[in-house]
Amino acid sequence: MRTTLTIDDDIAAILEHRRRSEDKSLKVLVNEALRRGLKDAAPAKSRRPFRTQPVSLGRCLIGDIVSTSEALAIADGDDHK
Repeated sequence: MRTTLTIDDDIAAILEHRRRSEDKSLKVLVNEALRRGLKDAAPAKSRRPFRTQPVSLGRCLIGDIVSTSEALAIADGDDHK
């Protein structure tokens, strides 16, 4: 596959240094680096989803809630109506 890459200057300098010292082509070096990087970046094995066990909290202590203000009055006590 043929593609165009824009390589940052610092990476290009490292690649050029390694190309000269290892006597390899730029294509070979880039492919090797991509293989190593993609192998290390492989997704982790999927885990079983975490499930929270349900807990019964008992019956509702304030009865039928028709409005928010009524529920707040019950929660705060009669003197806050």
